[in-house]
Amino acid sequence: MSIWRVILSIICPPLAVYDRGCGSIIITFLLWLCGWVPGVIAALVILNKPKSY
Repeated sequence: MSIWRVILSIICPPLAVYDRGCGSIIITFLLWLCGWVPGVIAALVILNKPKSY
């Protein structure tokens, strides 16, 4: 995980997980709408998981 992804996940979490798939974007966006902190936490958790192809 790069420092740019961490910064982007703090500023706008759905944009940080754009390459992880549509489901990740939707989940992060919905949590971001519920509150800023849940969206940031979800983005950081999703970014820390290894990519599955």
